[in-house]
Amino acid sequence: MRLNSPKINIMYRACMKASKSLIRDFGELEKLQVSKKGPGDFLSAADKKSEKIIIQELTKSYPDYSVLSEELGEINKSEDDKWIVDPIDGTTNFLNGIPQFAISIAYEHKKEVMCGIIFDPIKNEIFCAEKGLGSYLNNSRIRVSNKRRLEESILVTGGPKFNSKNKNKIFDEYFDISKKCNIPIRKFGSASLDMANVACGRFDGYWQWELNYWDIAAGIIIVKEAGGFVDEITESNKSSNKMNIIATNSQIHEELLSSLSKKILSKIKY
Repeated sequence: MRLNSPKINIMYRACMKASKSLIRDFGELEKLQVSKKGPGDFLSAADKKSEKIIIQELTKSYPDYSVLSEELGEINKSEDDKWIVDPIDGTTNFLNGIPQFAISIAYEHKKEVMCGIIFDPIKNEIFCAEKGLGSYLNNSRIRVSNKRRLEESILVTGGPKFNSKNKNKIFDEYFDISKKCNIPIRKFGSASLDMANVACGRFDGYWQWELNYWDIAAGIIIVKEAGGFVDEITESNKSSNKMNIIATNSQIHEELLSSLSKKILSKIKY
């Protein structure tokens, strides 16, 4: 990798170590022990194992840092320094043998994401970025696309969760945006990889309702350092910790933003 700061290096080592068990388990799906932790949300033994490996690696080098992770919640609770970990972003894909999932790790200092890594172990693609130093895919510098019109853009989203209270609004929004695009909207099931693919210009824009912070923390810095824009779109009278995100190549940002459900949303800049 072109980036080799201490934080990037420790995240890289954690990803490499955790990915060995993920790849092994991905090849032996019938042996995975899977338990339901909620409707439509599955927890695998591989998920827990990956998370444990990553956290051990991070805390070994930085024992005083806080860790926010999908399964364990927040540990240590440092006010200034925090790791944000998603051990398998795209768990449903993983459990069904679909090779579209990633490990996502970000480092946050005083509530600002400073660097992050998104690692696709199947394609062996490492997306990483550090504030002020750019974004990279493996050893190559990446930049967002230069599409200027929404109708010519390739967009990606995730659709609503099955139990979302906003399901009908999200479907209506999807329909409205689809009518403005000449190219069908994509849906791949991994928020971190969707954002990484915006950063390297494969997609021109991404939006998604009701995400967790660990889904997109690394993606935020990777998109921004690649020249893109990222905004959180928050619901009026918001009552949950879920996040609604728009990430684009910057050229189509305002046009896509104006197509979202403005009546129930307000924009907050990162």
